[in-house]
Amino acid sequence: MLGLLPAAPFRHRHDREILALAIPTFFALVSEPLFLLTDAAVVGTLGTRALAGLGVAGQVLLTFVAVCVFLAYGTTAAVARRFGAGDTAGGVRDGVDGLWLAVLLGLAAIAAGWPLGPTLVDLLGASPEVAPYAVTYLRVSLLSTPFLLIVMAGTGVLRGLQDARTPLVVAVATYAGNAALCAVFVLVLDWGIAGSAWATVIAQGAGAVWYVATIGRTARREGVSLLPSAAGLRASASAGFALFLRSVSMRVVALATTAVAARLGDEAIAAHQVSYNIWALLVFAMDAIAIAGQSIIGRYLGAGDIRGTRDATRRMVEWGVLSGLLFTVLVFLVLPWAPIPFTDDPQVRALIMATLVVVALLQPLSGVTMVLDGVLMGAGDQRYLAWASLWTMLAFLPCALLVPVFTGSTLWGLVGLWIAFAVWILARALTLGLRARGTAWLVTGARRP
Repeated sequence: MLGLLPAAPFRHRHDREILALAIPTFFALVSEPLFLLTDAAVVGTLGTRALAGLGVAGQVLLTFVAVCVFLAYGTTAAVARRFGAGDTAGGVRDGVDGLWLAVLLGLAAIAAGWPLGPTLVDLLGASPEVAPYAVTYLRVSLLSTPFLLIVMAGTGVLRGLQDARTPLVVAVATYAGNAALCAVFVLVLDWGIAGSAWATVIAQGAGAVWYVATIGRTARREGVSLLPSAAGLRASASAGFALFLRSVSMRVVALATTAVAARLGDEAIAAHQVSYNIWALLVFAMDAIAIAGQSIIGRYLGAGDIRGTRDATRRMVEWGVLSGLLFTVLVFLVLPWAPIPFTDDPQVRALIMATLVVVALLQPLSGVTMVLDGVLMGAGDQRYLAWASLWTMLAFLPCALLVPVFTGSTLWGLVGLWIAFAVWILARALTLGLRARGTAWLVTGARRP
């Protein structure tokens, strides 16, 4: 793949720029799943059904966030291209319009999600005992969506300007606040699962204010108006449409795994919630290289440097594989103790340990997939990413939906589901690797036609 993985030296001319963006991005990314795991541990004290409800509602919210990820990723690529071409003010203008689009989408999510909450929970297969927890968490957390989308768009602006440190500070501060408030609201004030959701609303609101203030100062310095423009909003929305399709396909995969796990039983969905969050923690960590790739590749292509683009891509894939191998070893080392913070149910613990074996083995392949996805996104190759995601989703769905038919126990059913998930990761790696070997994605200039 890309003719990569020679015995490359650890010191490489692109390492400094990769690590300057990837290291702070790594800590920003891992802070989210770490504090989500903290929330899961706190909610787990309320029982298996509350934990399962958090898992079901969390998938609905993650789906909305994922389909709006273009606010971060598309903005990063667009602003980085402008920055590489020397048009910083134009990049900030794109970012301001992205913030306004985030507000509009967040308000629309509240209006649509509140009445549809029970229906969405039922579609994911929540049992009658789990559904009330899921609906409560979902409806309260929906109030945070405008704030969350502002944070996503603001993150994209700053990373496109090659600033990864400010997003790190905001992420750690908001997620630490979220975890602390969750513990107080649930364990001290006894607000139940709603307390975890209210903690998210407050923390995300603080993060949104922080980003608006930071980008507002940058806009004034560059002479950019903070008012929205109709043309800018249309451009932001249309540029993100292909990424929207890509994200929808990926979330269908996540929702399908959740729905199948829920139909395997309450213990299965509770275990799946924990294993999925651990997988997300590791993938988010490797996604730091991919997001650095968005900024670096966008800047190189904006400046017209094809050779630098190729060299940086090769080096980032090498880093992705090495990171994956490290995480494989790490998961196997902590495997005997991994379920302990989340549940005292012996069946749920056994299910978590079994699925984490698959999670561990997936890491090197996940590293390649995440990096190549970030590289092509940084190049603005969204149309290919959309089609590739669609076809790999269609390959995955029959495998996942047949799991309950061909497995006779909850344990093998959940393990089989994760094996189907691994097939999907492999299909993504192959489609992205074939594209990266070619030249169609290497389009230079301040804007991709």
